Order: sequence, then structure tokens, then C-alpha cells
Amino acid sequence: MRALKSAIGLVLTAVMLFPVYWMINVSFTRDTDMRKSPPDFFPVNGTLDGYRVVLDQQLPYLGVSLVVGLGTVALTLLIAAPAAYSLAKLRPRGGGVLTFVLLVAQMIPGIIMAMGFYAIFLNTGLLNTVPGLIVADSTLAVPFAVLILTTFMSGIPEELLQAARTDGAGVVRTFVSIVLPVSRNSLITVSLFAFLWAWSDFIFASTLDQGGDHQPITLGIYHYIGNNNQEWNAIMATAVIASVPATILLVVAQRYVAAGVTAGAVKD
Repeated sequence: MRALKSAIGLVLTAVMLFPVYWMINVSFTRDTDMRKSPPDFFPVNGTLDGYRVVLDQQLPYLGVSLVVGLGTVALTLLIAAPAAYSLAKLRPRGGGVLTFVLLVAQMIPGIIMAMGFYAIFLNTGLLNTVPGLIVADSTLAVPFAVLILTTFMSGIPEELLQAARTDGAGVVRTFVSIVLPVSRNSLITVSLFAFLWAWSDFIFASTLDQGGDHQPITLGIYHYIGNNNQEWNAIMATAVIASVPATILLVVAQRYVAAGVTAGAVKD
């Protein structure tokens, strides 16, 4: 029975990962070989032409996505960490209502938010700018980050905070010196999700920055497909390179994410 379950798991995993494999395969396949029927399941006559084209044309888009992703992480933590600490430990009046509002905010379709941001950015000069994308992408990450961090910080022992207050630490000092270090796993978790949301965002990018000089990699791929729809190896090479940063982050931060997501779910 265990062998059967393992076999089924392997088959399902292979099915889910096949598009990734095919993306990598096509990125090394020559355009002439892709017209074969049936196509080659391995790049027999592999080429790096697609990657050379990508490195010549797509690096600026990758740089913009990196800036937007890191900026989104910084803004998300700057807003979410103090807010979560306040909801979890300071318990301000109306905290329950705010938590409900954060839940509702996550249900709003992205295109609705994008249209609202378009009207605001048009009047504030943030349209077609990197800061505008950072602000927009942060609106997706902040509600999630506040909810995750609030859950974790609620489980921090009151004795630990009381000891800090006894030693003379104020609210801010307790937050910076005690709460943030203890919340490391959750902070890494929300940072990773914030970066991935910003890195893969297309709705905000296409609505708020399509005509700008600094566009993220999602628009780079979109424009590239439209302009070079016959050069599939270059298109897939772009997708492979765009997947590398997210893959590295997921591998490096995997154990922190697992600990951060489950933190606070079980109490002693």
C-alpha cells in the first residue's frame, strides 16, 4: 500500500512539474527543431541562443523587478510589523474590526484595486514609476503580513515582555529588542511572500507602469512574446531566468517559511 501511494505521488509530482521541465527543454531547443512532429523531449541539438538574447534584452526588466520586490518587502515590514504588535499585545480599541477589514481587503480583486490606484497615481505623479508599483504591490502583502505576524506575536509569552518592561524598556524598545528577534521566522515568511507577489505581479504592472521607462520582468516577457512570437526558445529562456530568483529564495527560506506559517497555530 505504501509503494502504491509513493507511486501515485511520484506520478502526480511528475505531471505538475512537467510544464517546468518543458519550459527548460524549449529554452535550449533550436527554433527549427521545435517544428518537428513529435517534438524532442530532450534538447538533442541544444543551443544557448535564447539565453544570449535574453541577457541582451531582459536584464533591465529583471533589475526593476528586483528593486520593486525588495522595496515591497521593506514597506510591508515597516507597516505590518508594528501593526501586528499593536493588535497582538497592545490591543487597541477597534482591533477586532481592523482584523476583519484586513480579511475583507484580501478578497478584493486585484483589477479593482488597480483601477483605483490608476486614478490616484494619475493625480499624484506616481503613474509609470517604480515607487508607485512598490506602493501598489504592498497593498497585497500588508494584510497577509499583519494577520500572520499577529498570530505569531499573540503567542509570545507575556512574562518575556514584562521582564523587558521591568528592566526599563518602553513599548518601542520592547518591540525592537524583544518582539522582532523572536518573530524572525514569521518575518522571513511574510518577506518571502511579499517578494514573490511583487516579482510575479502582472495586473498592477500592466495597469500602472505599462508606458514607463522602468518596467518589471512580467511586462518584459509580455512585450517579448508580442514582438517575437516565433522565437520560443528565447521566450522560454526569459521565463527560466525569471524563475531563478524565486526558486533560490524558496529553497533557502523553506525551513523558515514552514516554521513561520505554523507558528501560533498550536498553543501550550
